[in-house]
Amino acid sequence: MSQVRIGIIGGSGLYDIKGLTDVREANVDTPFGKPSDAITVGNLEGTQVAFLPRHGRGHVISPTDIPVQANIWALKSLGVDSIISISAVGSLREEVHPLDMVVPDQLIDRTRGRVNSFFGNGLVVHAPFANPFCPALSSVLYQSATETGGRVHRGGAWVVMEGPLFSTRAESEMYRSWGAAIVGMTALPEAKLAREAEICYAALACVTDYDCWHPTHESVTTDMIIANLQRNVGTAKEIIRKLAGRVPEKRKCECSTALKNAIVTSPDRVPAHVRQEFGLLIGKYLPYP
Repeated sequence: MSQVRIGIIGGSGLYDIKGLTDVREANVDTPFGKPSDAITVGNLEGTQVAFLPRHGRGHVISPTDIPVQANIWALKSLGVDSIISISAVGSLREEVHPLDMVVPDQLIDRTRGRVNSFFGNGLVVHAPFANPFCPALSSVLYQSATETGGRVHRGGAWVVMEGPLFSTRAESEMYRSWGAAIVGMTALPEAKLAREAEICYAALACVTDYDCWHPTHESVTTDMIIANLQRNVGTAKEIIRKLAGRVPEKRKCECSTALKNAIVTSPDRVPAHVRQEFGLLIGKYLPYP
């Protein structure tokens, strides 16, 4: 069987896509425990694709409690080198309407209770993160999204808040004053951990509401989010189908070598057991004896 190359992180219904064949489930153990759920693997447009429900089937995991380290490690262990994240977000701009989609290019981190690195405990790594979304993968995603006929916005900053409660009106207005385009709870630490794993990462943000800042639209509710997200599921599936055969096999972006000059701990100070444990991520730079 060919190597799995593309990972899709989103809702549990996304893997039910027309044209997906040779479907199987992968139950992966990682040094960080189990991922959110079993990973569905299948062939789509001639490419092996892995689907991981971020919140677990039935949406049982809160944003703060998502085992992101395990999720990214599990996908990396299957061979994934490109991840598409699909998430519900609120709009912070008048021109970004509910049911629109955004392919963002920047992040603002407002989380505070999440582990955002694989490393530490004697292994210090400072990976570059100026451009948190892979430009090459984002371009393919944007092109695929525009072909579905929906309204798609290219670029914009995504404020990632801790949750699980929604923003206060004051917070929403503050995010708008920063020039941000959307607000949500799920892109971090996914994007940071994907970078440390040298995986390309791009996001399809599905707009469900105007957060709580808009004077003529009702404030965000859970029912509103679920209803609008379900309306976007069909479009998201079509985008995934179009994208699957377009992601280049050879990557020319900086994501694939993000750790090349990022490991600052002296090689002779990295114990053999650490090299072995993190071999999936650092093996090509610090091989296990």
